[in-house]
Amino acid sequence: EVQLVESGGGLVQAGGSLRLSCAASGFTFGDYAIGWFRQAPGKEREGVSCISSRDGSTYYADSVKGRFTISSDNAKNTVYLQMNSLKPEDTAVYYCAATRLPLVVATMYGLSPRSMDYWGKGTLVTVSS
Repeated sequence: EVQLVESGGGLVQAGGSLRLSCAASGFTFGDYAIGWFRQAPGKEREGVSCISSRDGSTYYADSVKGRFTISSDNAKNTVYLQMNSLKPEDTAVYYCAATRLPLVVATMYGLSPRSMDYWGKGTLVTVSS
């Protein structure tokens, strides 16, 4: 059974940091790219960042470049999202997802939810002003 389990969400003040984790199981981790998405109330799900488990290449949405860092521990089948300098507009439910597409293909027109094969259930991040 494929599982993606997010953890690390919570309440933080603006300017603070959080680290999200995504633990994957039930598929060959090294064959997939793992992405982070977020969805704020009333808004569409947005691709935030993605990392290839094959070669470690990464993608970031413009809105998080320079503030968020994605990393992967292939030995633990876990992907992390370090979020620094958080802003109230970063408040959302954060989801991790996996795709067999090469990262360059999955992110050709931005990181689209339609590119992903498996999804976690999400973790809530709230940034207070």
